[in-house]
This record gives sequence, structure tokens and C-alpha cells, in this order.
Amino acid sequence: MKMLKFKITHSLKMRFLHSMAMMILIFIHQNLFSQPAPAPAQKEKIAIVGGTIHVGNGSVINNGCIIFEKGKIIYAGTDLQKADGIKNIIDANGKQIYPGFICPATNLGLAEIEQVKATIDYQEIGSLNPNIRALTSYNTDSKIIPTVRSNGMLMAQVIPNGGVISGQSSIMQLDAWNWEDAVIKSDEGIFLNWPSPNPPRGRQEEPATPAPTDRYQNEINDITKYFDEAFAYSKKEYSMEKNLGFEAMRLLWTGQKKLYIRVNLAKAIIQSVQFAKKYKIIPVVVGGMDAWRVMDFLKLNNVAVILNEPHSLPNHEDDDIDQPYKNAKMLQDNGIQYCLSVNGFWQQRNLMFQAGEATAYGLGYEDAVASISLNAAKIMGVDQQCGSIEAGKDATFFISEGDALDMRGNNVTRAFIQGRDINLDNKQKELYRRFWSKYHPE
Repeated sequence: MKMLKFKITHSLKMRFLHSMAMMILIFIHQNLFSQPAPAPAQKEKIAIVGGTIHVGNGSVINNGCIIFEKGKIIYAGTDLQKADGIKNIIDANGKQIYPGFICPATNLGLAEIEQVKATIDYQEIGSLNPNIRALTSYNTDSKIIPTVRSNGMLMAQVIPNGGVISGQSSIMQLDAWNWEDAVIKSDEGIFLNWPSPNPPRGRQEEPATPAPTDRYQNEINDITKYFDEAFAYSKKEYSMEKNLGFEAMRLLWTGQKKLYIRVNLAKAIIQSVQFAKKYKIIPVVVGGMDAWRVMDFLKLNNVAVILNEPHSLPNHEDDDIDQPYKNAKMLQDNGIQYCLSVNGFWQQRNLMFQAGEATAYGLGYEDAVASISLNAAKIMGVDQQCGSIEAGKDATFFISEGDALDMRGNNVTRAFIQGRDINLDNKQKELYRRFWSKYHPE
């Protein structure tokens, strides 16, 4: 009995010490760097003159001029005289100006430390959660966000993960006091994880496990059943008992909400698109590693692709080793609407470099810029508001000393979100200053 009591006591003690260690780690992480305060609203008209403007729609304005007021662009062109009389003029001579880059399909703001479960808030219990909103869990105080935006990523499509239907995504700008201030478009889409026709990897399946074909079809049948029930529910004008999941899907049937389907294999891409067509929905393929194999089908059905992980190994053993690098160029040449994305949250700071890598495999430079700006905005339905440097749109763009798609040239010196001159300091810069002062005191 004494031995048992010792083991129980020792176990509780170790759990307590582990919990305390995690709390201390989080405290240190949160207090190592003071979060920059969100920038105040634009107060006076500002002009930026002399820079090379990468508009985001495929065009370039050399020695251009941008004028913005009250958070909106009122002029973008070559007439520098339009800046006459404006008190606040920024000289961008010799510099590059880009639209704010957009991070598609990311859990940025929903996770902080990968190994600390308490800081991860992008997945809920259960497999069918269309009512889950990434919006209300978005953490504007994340230390990751300043690091990401200092490379030019100024907006994000924040999404939930897990299950079969993960939940609803929202478009956020990356400088705000709270999620209400950050949101650009709320609950704009629902994310569905399409099953894979291939058997799961790992240990050999037990004999009682259904054959891969049966398993795949059974999973599709379950999804179809849920969608059928949700569609039937939407036809009811009033119901005494509210089904939160079905309520969240109402706008899918009217086209006011997008259906994003995570799917990679060619066979699954075709079947998932055909599935959506039964409900008169044009889906967006997320992942799309095999999209290059079914380009005619995607073009015929007007399906856009959020192409995932250009820096990755090929999807099949017999694919070219550089196939993922070539995918963007192939979709571009075949007239398929697409944008680029990477998994995770802190990884978003490298998305622009992956777009730059695609230029080495044939993608035009301005097309690469569009692949993380206007293309993404079009797919998400916010292109009338952001995604390019054009009159009437939000003044969301940044100035770089050099090529923003190349890690050797990316040096963002000024950035504006909706006309607000944002603070570009971040935790990584603070650590650099801290240890530079230690080893270079003079």
C-alpha cells in the first residue's frame, strides 16, 4: 500500500511540475517581446512617389505614384504631379512596391507553440463541425503575426483543421486590436476534408478492416448523407429545433459561401468536384498536388485551386522530382485560376519565397506576385476590396528595398494596412538586437 501511495504521489508531482514548466515557458514566450500596438487610422493624405509598383494584376508601373486617403487608394499611376500639394510624401525611388500578400488556408492566429497544446486552437472534437468559426478564436496578440507581416504577408484566410468538415474560414488583416477589427470577410467558406482513395499509411490493416475501395466509398457516402440532410434542412423556412451545423451551411446552397475541399489525388479531385456539382456548387480545390493531371477537367468546370506547398517532394514515385515547382506554371498556362499556399502558421513568412522559386520554373514574375495577392483575393471573393494596388481599393501594400520574392532582396521598410502605417518590429528582430548588443557592445 505504501508503495502504491508513493507511485500515485510521485505521478501527481511529476504532472504538477510538467504543468508548471509549461506555464513558465508560455510566460517567458509571451513576455520576451512586447507586442507592437496596432497602428492608428490614417489621418492625412499620403503620396508615395518614385518606386516600381507591382500592381498585382500582372502589370508594372515604373517610377510610379500612389496616393491614398482615409485608408483607400485614390490614385495609382505614372503622373507624379498629382502628388503636388500633399504634405506627407514618401520617396520610394529605387524601391519596390507590392500589394499586401495574402496567406490562404492557414491557421495563423489559431496556434502559437506547436508543442504546447494550450496554445493550439484550430481543431474541435468531432468530425462534422461546419458551425465552428475560426473567426472568434483568432488571436490578434499572437507573436507569430508580426514576424509574418514583416515579410509582406498582410492578410490571411484563417481556417480550422481536423475532422471531415472542419468549419468556417474568415479573411483577416494582420494588424488589429481584436478579431472584430481584423476581419475583412467573415465566415466566407466551409472546409471539407475529402477522403483519400489510397489506404492509410502505417501498420498493416487488420483483416476485419474494410477493403480500401469499400472504405473510401463508405466515407463518401457518409459525407453525401450529411450534405443531403443539410440541403433538405435549408428548404425549411422555420424549425423549432435549430441544427447549428445545418444552419452554418445554408449559404452554401445560395452561393454566398464557398466550399473549399482539401484534396490532392487526381481521382479524388474529380470525384469531389462531381460531388459538389450535384448541389450546384463550384468548389475550390485546396492542396491540388495532382491538379496538373486533370487540368482539362478543372478548366471545364471552372474550378479554382489553392495550390499547396510548392517546396515539397512529388506526390507519386514516377513524377518528376521537380513537379511541385512546375505546378504553378502549368496551371497558369492552362488558364486555371490558382493561388499559392503553405501549411501551418509560422511558415507563412516564407510563402513569398516559394512564389519566387516558381519563377525559376517558368512562371512570370508578375504572375508570381499575383499568385499570392490578387489571385488569392479573387478566389476568396474579396478582390473588389484588396489584392492589388488600384484606385478604390484598400491601401494595403508595402515597400521593399529589393525583390520581395527573393530572401536576398526582401527587406520591408514600410507597410500599410487600410492606410495605417503599421509597426514592422517583431520578436525575431528583438532577439537580433538583444544578442547583437551583447556581442557588439560598441
